[in-house]
Amino acid sequence: MDVFIARQPIFDRKRDVFGYELLFRSGLQNYFDHFDADKAASQMIGDSAIFFGIETLTRGKKAFINLTRDSLMKDYPSLLPRDIAVLELLETIEPDEEVLNAVRKLKRKGYTLALDDFVYHPGFDPLIQLVDIIKVDWMNSNEEERRNLFKRFSVGGKTFLAEKLETQEDFEEAYSIGYHLFQGYFFSKPVVISKKEVSGNKLTTLKVLREIHQPGLDFQNLDECIRQDLTLSYKLLRYINSAFFGLHTEIRSIKHALVLMGESEIRKWATLVSLATMGEDKPLELTLNATLRAKMCEVIATETGQKNPSDFFLMGLFSVIDAIMDRNLVEVLHDLPLAREVKSALLRVGANPYRQVYEIVLSYEYANWRALTKWTQKLGIDEMRISDIYMESIDWAHNSQK
Repeated sequence: MDVFIARQPIFDRKRDVFGYELLFRSGLQNYFDHFDADKAASQMIGDSAIFFGIETLTRGKKAFINLTRDSLMKDYPSLLPRDIAVLELLETIEPDEEVLNAVRKLKRKGYTLALDDFVYHPGFDPLIQLVDIIKVDWMNSNEEERRNLFKRFSVGGKTFLAEKLETQEDFEEAYSIGYHLFQGYFFSKPVVISKKEVSGNKLTTLKVLREIHQPGLDFQNLDECIRQDLTLSYKLLRYINSAFFGLHTEIRSIKHALVLMGESEIRKWATLVSLATMGEDKPLELTLNATLRAKMCEVIATETGQKNPSDFFLMGLFSVIDAIMDRNLVEVLHDLPLAREVKSALLRVGANPYRQVYEIVLSYEYANWRALTKWTQKLGIDEMRISDIYMESIDWAHNSQK
């Protein structure tokens, strides 16, 4: 069976990753009108536990997995490790006695339970008492409802999770109310969309980014830029001395290290480290996500025969530059000498292989399976291959952060 599993991060109040919700698709057609939720839920449990492995998908963090009534009654959740799995009871489940008994059984086994898309109804009180986490849909509720739910049920020790947060303002509202966990793509967008002064250390790093993307890399200029920043200098030497290069020669200077690396590897390394440095006040997941995107872009480009796959890698890294610098994306790209095709792809306009690769990566990340089919067909890559590339890229991205 053809299986697709993506993931969306869930953050705690420190904006550290608490866990991931696993987003599922089985087969090419199940996002259309006759989608079988019971089949999807049971398949998700089986694939998470056996085919993919939850530990691989979440790196030991909590895994939020949807349950339907059918999968609950058949006790499929027992296949999942109780120390990692968070079982989400979908809003379509009515809390009759059979459901309550099944939930009590899971509770006794030590599972963490959550209510998804929670809207209060009096008949749900017995179920509310059993669950640990209440998820509130930010897009389908107003501020008064969000506050009242928290005020009423958090006193009983329930953990409140705000989901579908799309902006920094959404996050700040949920945080101020007292919510404990936060889910959505708020972390990947700029805090403000306006001209903003760049801090000193970020300015130095931006100079490095500009320098490495000039046609015909000037090693002398780049050497001078990097030597101005102790952190960049240290990371460069640590990187080139790693087992990856297997060097048997002593590195005498920053310039010496740069020459040994070569232009393509320098551009990849410097962009990755520069974005991580500029994003130090941001959630780690932001740069991790950029790295995952970069690797996916590079592999897809390689497998579809594109020229210069390293350019696709850089495109993936730059896909979060606006959020890292809290500046408008058009404005940031104007300051960087990237190829016109790369800029167009990041702005999601025009039609070229860069855009097609980028849209495939975004479609998978957002679990937009319909769009994934569209863009893989345009590029001429087997849609089934994307799931494997995603899993490989997760491994690579996590290892690159070590």
